[in-house]
Amino acid sequence: MLVMDKTDYYELMQISRSADFDTIHRVYRFLAARFHPDNPETADAEKFNQLREAYDVLSDPERRMSYDMESETAVPQPPPLSTNIDFMDTMQGELNRRLAVLAVLYYKRRHNPVAPEVSLAEIEKRMGFPRDYLEFTTWYLLKKGYITRADNSDFTLTVNGVDFVETQRANIPVLNRMLTSGNETTAHYEEDESRTLEPEAGRWIVLPDMTRIRDRRDSRKNGDRRNGQFGRRATDIIA
Repeated sequence: MLVMDKTDYYELMQISRSADFDTIHRVYRFLAARFHPDNPETADAEKFNQLREAYDVLSDPERRMSYDMESETAVPQPPPLSTNIDFMDTMQGELNRRLAVLAVLYYKRRHNPVAPEVSLAEIEKRMGFPRDYLEFTTWYLLKKGYITRADNSDFTLTVNGVDFVETQRANIPVLNRMLTSGNETTAHYEEDESRTLEPEAGRWIVLPDMTRIRDRRDSRKNGDRRNGQFGRRATDIIA
């Protein structure tokens, strides 16, 4: 029987509970090099020993299974987003689903840049919404260039996706709520419940591809310098 301590090995290694062996190994090597006692700048013998213990457990299928079973009830899981967000409405629900996927991926990339991948199963669990209904959502976000999908089918937020989330969270209350306190709803934003995605804010979810937005200098080239009339600025292009 595996003896449990208070250390959460997944949190220690900054990986998801669904991480595969390759991810565990890659993250361990990165962190071990950082905290190794021979590292003159970031040495931390205690942290290094904890990482070694975590790796020994999580890299062994049987020990990891035992650890997961014993820690399942010990680690509190946040309520799924579907508890407070409407994902079922025909149009509104689809817009909310897109925002939720972006929020989950953004949170993962911010808190674990070494391994920002998120599996479809993890997205499904975090949203509390069946993966069968996420195909159109992920297809749209992939085509827009906001997310990418690896060979192992895990999703990752792109630079364009980061830009969208960070520039639009103030304009879309429900996105802001999803990103607050680890994607959990807080009382501070309860007053925006009825404004989940107002028509004006909803337009932002269908912005054109970032790659199609012209540089400001290009717009000047297309304008009439004599009359002081230039092409539209990139920030004016909204679908």
